[in-house]
Amino acid sequence: MKGLTRRWRLRQPVEQDALTLPLFERLLRVRGLTDDEAVRRFCTPRLTDLHDPGGLPNIEVAVERIARAVRGGESIVIYGDYDVDGIAASAILYHVIKAIAPDANLRIFLPHRLDEGYGLNTEALLRLRREGADLAISVDCGVTAHEPARAARAAGLDLIITDHHLVGADDELPEAVAIVHPRLPGSVYPFGGLCGAGVAFKLAWGLAVHWCGSRRVGMSVQKVLLDMLPLAALATITDVVPLVDENRTIVTWGLRGIRDTPLIGLRALIEASDLMGTDIDSHTVGFVLGPRLNACGRMGHAAEAVRLLTDAGPDEARALAQKLTRLNRERQQIERRITEQATCMAEDAGMTGDDCRVIVLADESWHAGVVGIACSRLVDRFSRPAVLLHRQGDVCRGSARSIEGYSIHAALSETAGFLTSFGGHDAAAGLTLPSDRLDAFRAALTAHANTHIEIDQLTPTVWIDCEVGINELDVETVHRIASLSPFGRENPRPVVSIRGATLAETPRQIGANGKHLALSVRAESNGQRRWLRLVWFSAGRLAADLASGMTIDAAIEPKINQWNGRTSVEGIVQDVRVVS
Repeated sequence: MKGLTRRWRLRQPVEQDALTLPLFERLLRVRGLTDDEAVRRFCTPRLTDLHDPGGLPNIEVAVERIARAVRGGESIVIYGDYDVDGIAASAILYHVIKAIAPDANLRIFLPHRLDEGYGLNTEALLRLRREGADLAISVDCGVTAHEPARAARAAGLDLIITDHHLVGADDELPEAVAIVHPRLPGSVYPFGGLCGAGVAFKLAWGLAVHWCGSRRVGMSVQKVLLDMLPLAALATITDVVPLVDENRTIVTWGLRGIRDTPLIGLRALIEASDLMGTDIDSHTVGFVLGPRLNACGRMGHAAEAVRLLTDAGPDEARALAQKLTRLNRERQQIERRITEQATCMAEDAGMTGDDCRVIVLADESWHAGVVGIACSRLVDRFSRPAVLLHRQGDVCRGSARSIEGYSIHAALSETAGFLTSFGGHDAAAGLTLPSDRLDAFRAALTAHANTHIEIDQLTPTVWIDCEVGINELDVETVHRIASLSPFGRENPRPVVSIRGATLAETPRQIGANGKHLALSVRAESNGQRRWLRLVWFSAGRLAADLASGMTIDAAIEPKINQWNGRTSVEGIVQDVRVVS
């Protein structure tokens, strides 16, 4: 079924015996939660729900080598990535090693996004070795870094790789002392959806157990591990990994402790973001805190963000947090310019029609650190994958983002002959290629997308959990629905459909320049007429398509509205279908 702007699809059919269940229980069924223990673990996760880190592939070898390096006074380098996941992962491992051994010879190295690129870099590893490094521990990168790993081994630099990015069942693995990755071929670890910081947290936990010689680590080390959960939560949310299983535990407990964090830099970041005294949820992390940390790696050097989250004192932390806020504002301005320019280029090049199901563009003026976000904006606007590249002489470097049902990583694997390097996952990837191969790559990727993307996939989908009656949307039930948070990938905010409602009045355009719509609908329920206020953001242009007295179906996200001392339920509209 299609509405005014989207395809409507049920997440899964509701069994006949569930149709009479209360709304909240129907929503639990849709999420596959059918027994009391599953509901408990989902809605009220406990720290004891976290899986034993000892189940991670090769973790015993890794922690033994790290412990030996710490005890022997060897020079250890944590080699991270420049996004929130890599920054948080680096800080987690750093804090825990310093907690068990304050005098450890330890430092963090992050590559420069533009000069050195993503992941393990051969020249950087060799430079670290010349500077005296004995052991390098990668976080959030390295599982495909064959040549850098070989170079490190030849130079006498031991390498431990921790990562979570995709690796194929038949792929050759790099040469390393150990590779700790929840989805390595043959892994029996019960959950493969950890982000890089989640893996780093598990490695740090495993190291603490090994160091203390007991599953019950000392209270001081235990406290530091718990203090790391807010950083792991930041990374889990911003890296858009599935918010199910133990990721829910990490995020739930991390968000619970974030406002009272003893980490000086994290507190400074919260203060600089004007979040003191407010509830910090997954949305706040994803759209306020995360972008500030990411801006450092995009617009400058992520080493400053790592400094903020590790050794910065109060004054330095405040200055760094304010700098990250300024960089984020600059990033937003650049992002808007790239998005507007790329939009015009895509339309002019005919990349937004049914016969071209992917956008591939390059420009010398685009900021390589920002094109990934602009990619996401184009995907949202045109409902097709997008690849945006910064062209710098003979090299194009940039990012790709995709739509549901089309793996951009698989697509890049199929077109790898045109690329110098690439990496990522189904929804997002980074890539580099020679400028003289751009046209051939564009043609090959377009052919692949046109073959593997159906036309109806070019219309955004609104996924509906179940159908409801207006009478079911009472304050108590909607409050219970909120207990399904934190929301994110594989646990989206519930969307329900109201069928056969009547528009009680002509929709009103609201907000600046009438950008949004306010609607009032009524429906009969148990012999009583009930009303519900709806708000449809960015739909002011559709005002002429709706009129008082129309019968509509509405896909909405139920919300609690508190205004002027009054609490009520309203619906945030995802789409509307005119019935008559």
